[in-house]
Amino acid sequence: MARIPYADPNKPETKELADRIVRERGSVLHLYAMLLHSGPVAEGWLRYLTAIRHECALPGSLRELVIMRIAHLNGAAYEAEQHAPIALKEGLTRARVDALPDWRGTGLFDVTQEAVLAYCDSMTREIHVPAETFAPVRDALDERCLVELTATIGAYNMVSRFIEALGIDSKDDLSTKEASGHVRP
Repeated sequence: MARIPYADPNKPETKELADRIVRERGSVLHLYAMLLHSGPVAEGWLRYLTAIRHECALPGSLRELVIMRIAHLNGAAYEAEQHAPIALKEGLTRARVDALPDWRGTGLFDVTQEAVLAYCDSMTREIHVPAETFAPVRDALDERCLVELTATIGAYNMVSRFIEALGIDSKDDLSTKEASGHVRP
């Protein structure tokens, strides 16, 4: 259960942005319902994550591979739940998705995927990426994709940390009650 109430997307100050979120994302998901407490943050978040998810040259399968791995590393169940169907649509197999919590030595990932996963693990766990971890991912990707991969890993670490700090949960009721139990006006 969320630690603070979700924002009301129908308030005059959030309605326009909430409508845009619905147009771009299909609905105001729990994450965006929380972000709507700050219009500038929600607006920037939407723009940045739209760029990451829909405007980059990085293959969608690699993007979703690291998003799912970050969700596991950071214990962000909401993120894993939201992205598992996307990962499958982007071409990851169910076996690969299921192996992500303990991917090393499974033999399920190709050389590029292993390099990307090792890079993701290093960025997420240690922040400072050793040369021996960077070299294989550098060999596998061109400069644009390497920048986009790095930005994706950074962005989704931000997402999972935000979600977990505020206790965002897809089971929270957004229709009539706030997460704190307060009825919406």
